[in-house]
Amino acid sequence: MSAAARAFALRDAGLPGSYVLPIAAETSQARALAGYLARMSRTIDEVIVVDGSPPQVFADHARAWGDFVRHIPPAARTPNGKVGGVMTGVDEAAHERVIIADDDVRYRRAELKQMLDLLDDHAVVRPQNYFHPLPWHAQWDTARSLLSRVAGGDWPGTLGVRRSVLRSAGGYSGDVLFENLELVRTVRAAEGQEAVPLGLFITRRPPDARHFLSQRVRQAYDEWARARRFAAQLAIAPALVICGIPLAFALAAAAIVAAEIGRRRSGGRKYFAPAASLWAPLWVAERAVTAWIAIGQRLLRGGVRYRNGRLWSAATSERALRKKVAAIMAAGSAAKAAGI
Repeated sequence: MSAAARAFALRDAGLPGSYVLPIAAETSQARALAGYLARMSRTIDEVIVVDGSPPQVFADHARAWGDFVRHIPPAARTPNGKVGGVMTGVDEAAHERVIIADDDVRYRRAELKQMLDLLDDHAVVRPQNYFHPLPWHAQWDTARSLLSRVAGGDWPGTLGVRRSVLRSAGGYSGDVLFENLELVRTVRAAEGQEAVPLGLFITRRPPDARHFLSQRVRQAYDEWARARRFAAQLAIAPALVICGIPLAFALAAAAIVAAEIGRRRSGGRKYFAPAASLWAPLWVAERAVTAWIAIGQRLLRGGVRYRNGRLWSAATSERALRKKVAAIMAAGSAAKAAGI
C-alpha cells in the first residue's frame, strides 16, 4: 500500500479500523449508497470500495464516492467475484482490524465499535444480521436465521477479520460458493479464534422478491460444505413420503419451537417479530425440496449457476484447509527466517 493511499485512509479521526465493501453492479448504485458511504467515511478511519462493475458503472461510482472513500478495482478476478474484491480490500487496508460488508448491510457507529473491539481478541467475528424493512420474503428468510441461531450462529452479509491472520494463511479460495464459510474456516485453520456474538445485531436491507427466489437453490447448494446438515435436509422429503401427515405436523411444530428459541436468544426479541418463528415450517419445506435440486445441479450440470458461470465446490473441507494453510504458513516462516 502506498504512502499516499495510507494518508488518504487516515485523513479523519474516526474509529481505528478499515471497512471493505466489495461490489459488482450491472447498474449504478451511486445514489443508493452515497449517503451511507459518506456516513461511514465520517465514522471509521478508512472505507475501501472494491468495485468490479462494468467500466461505465465503475466511472459513475467513482464520481459519486471518490471524494470520501478509496474506490479501486479488484486486483484479481475470481470465479466467486466477491472473494477477489474482499482480498483486494484486505491487502490494501491500512488497519489490522477489517470489517467486510456486502452492499446491503447498514452499520451504525456503536456496532462498528463492538466489531472492532471484538477483533482485539479474535481473528474473525461473525455477528447477526436482521432485515429492515420486512417484506414477506424477508420474513421467510428470517426463519432461516432463527433456526441458525440454535445451530452455531447465522451466516450474515458481514464479517470482521484480522488482516494479518487472513494474509498469513494466503487468503481464501475464490473457487467456492459459500465464501463466508471458506473465509472463517481459513482463519480457524490459521489458528485464529472465532467470535459469534449472537447479541450483536446489524441491519440488512432485503433483496427484491425476484432475487430472493433466485437464491433458493444456491443457498441449499451451500450445504454441500456441511455434510451432516445436508444429509438431514435431504432426509426430510423421503421421510414425509413414508410417514405422511403425522410427521409433517411434528416437523412443523419442532421447527416453530426451535425458531422461537433462536428468536429469544441474546436479546433477539427486540429485532425479530414473534410471527417470524411461524415461517420456519415453510423454510424447512423449501429446503426439503431445494436440497434435492442442488443434488441434481451438481450431478447433472457440474455445479450451481453463479453469475455467468458455475461453481462446483461449496467450500473446502476443514481438514484440507488445515493442511493447506499449515504448508503456506510454514513456507512463509521459512522465507522470513531466510530474509527473503
